[in-house]
Amino acid sequence: QVQLVESEGGLVQAGGSLRLSCLASGRPFRWYAMGWFRQAPGKEREFVSTIGWSGDSTYYADSVQGRFTISRDNAKNTVYLQMNSLKPEDTAVYVCAARNAAAPSRNRVDYAYWGQGTQVTVSS
Repeated sequence: QVQLVESEGGLVQAGGSLRLSCLASGRPFRWYAMGWFRQAPGKEREFVSTIGWSGDSTYYADSVQGRFTISRDNAKNTVYLQMNSLKPEDTAVYVCAARNAAAPSRNRVDYAYWGQGTQVTVSS
């Protein structure tokens, strides 16, 4: 079992930045590829970014490519999502997830463990 706890999100103005973190506990963190997903009101949960166990492989949704950066620190059991140039359409609950594999994945069904999520609100 893996427990995932996201850092507090927040309210930020458009164009601003915010960094989310997700602390994992339980089985060795390095065994898992990690992902970030988000869900806006009335919409389905969507893929944001994913990172492999070593941190060498990362992928992003087209909507955040070039603005968001995912990273991980296996010594701290933590994955990060640095969000820059935020837009109102980035407003959502952001959730981190872990999958029982080394390779990253864009597909939410590949993830076995999920955090509770944290609200990010971007004002215009």
